[in-house]
Amino acid sequence: MAKAPVLTPRAEDFPRWYQDLISKAELADNGPVRGSMVIRPYGYGIWERMQAEMDARIKETGTENAYFPLLIPQSYLAREADHVEGFAPELAVVTHGGGKELEEPAVVRPTSEMIINEYFSKWVQSYRDLPLLINQWANVVRWELRPRLFLRTSEFLWQEGHTAHATYEEARDFAAHIHRKVYEDFMVNVLAMDVVPGRKTVKERFAGAINTLTLEGMMGDGKALQMATSHELGQNFAKAFNTQYLSKEGKQELVWQTSWGSTTRMIGALVMMHGDDDGLRVPPRLAHIQAVVLAIKGDEAVLAKVRELGARLKAAGVRVRVDDRTDVPFGRRAVDWELKGVPVRIEIGPRDLENGTAMLARRIPGGKEPVAIDSLVELLPVILEEDQALLLKQSRERRESRTSEVSTIGEAVEAATAGGWARIPWATLGEEGEAELAEHAVTVRCLVAEDGSVPDADKAPGNVAVVARAY
Repeated sequence: MAKAPVLTPRAEDFPRWYQDLISKAELADNGPVRGSMVIRPYGYGIWERMQAEMDARIKETGTENAYFPLLIPQSYLAREADHVEGFAPELAVVTHGGGKELEEPAVVRPTSEMIINEYFSKWVQSYRDLPLLINQWANVVRWELRPRLFLRTSEFLWQEGHTAHATYEEARDFAAHIHRKVYEDFMVNVLAMDVVPGRKTVKERFAGAINTLTLEGMMGDGKALQMATSHELGQNFAKAFNTQYLSKEGKQELVWQTSWGSTTRMIGALVMMHGDDDGLRVPPRLAHIQAVVLAIKGDEAVLAKVRELGARLKAAGVRVRVDDRTDVPFGRRAVDWELKGVPVRIEIGPRDLENGTAMLARRIPGGKEPVAIDSLVELLPVILEEDQALLLKQSRERRESRTSEVSTIGEAVEAATAGGWARIPWATLGEEGEAELAEHAVTVRCLVAEDGSVPDADKAPGNVAVVARAY
């Protein structure tokens, strides 16, 4: 009798497959309050690796980490009208504390522009204080009506960067640097995700920003997911919070600002972009467990060998886990690691030990083959890099094969509803066409130049709109 699949097949029900994988790969559970989530150790291990890679890139820009309060006086939000209007439907507000009604309600942080600007206005006095480059790793709350683990939850984890500069050009260039040299570099070279860098339309840009830069990824079902954004805030918040500096010429000037963020949504993207019907596939450069060494049976010689090999691989710089739980059936353990998407499994039993070999299972391309145990320390780094490159190649080929060049709004809608992306000249689409797309649950994910670069302006000649259905 055929064995029942562990996961719902993607082609049968993609959303159900996603939920199955999140649960069975032990990434997260639903929290006790609707829209909240509990990130389990394996899922949090992936997030920690994301944090480490991102944090290093952020610090290379000269940005420093800080922390700001979770609770923000409600009056702070009212200072920037577009910002408060953009977030109003998502706010969670604390009205009581210590058994008493608060004199002023406090908003649970949906983002930190408001409170950070309160302190920027205190810290910035002179041109010598600029640029001021701050990042924080924190949680935020945005009340979700239709929650989905990692993709849309009422509370999620993220990093948010906030900077103040002396000139528009410095702020513009810094936002662009974060967009391409921090976010895109991380997504392409660590997450192995082919992403499209572009500029949001006026309708889609961040509340209170003068420009929003985005990275859009195509998921396994052809829908788009916004991966990270970098915003030029202009002087909107500087005016609202009176953040000024004394210039070299002795004049009081308003600062120019940016903000930028990426979230635990990237774990959801990892699942939907790289997962298959057997589970998750984690890019080797990201994986907090790159290889697992499994003892097939509880033979003492086998246990000694898997532990010794684990130590050798660790010393060689491989992030390795030794699975010597021989009281748990081998088949169950193998399936669990397959579901979790660990790039490489090394399986050793008594017969393998006699032959001086191990069974090497590669999760990303699939397949198993016997290899000499003594060759593994040298072989594994090569294999891991090959499989990293393969994931990126598959991601790019999916996007390219499922993106259509179209010339009418009808063709754009047809391509998006069929599970793909469309590229249409912005001059053909325009804001009226963007509104028409919305009637079909299709959005402009970003604007790109004809050559695929990020355009300098919303209405630059030759701008192309990338449209899709999105999460």
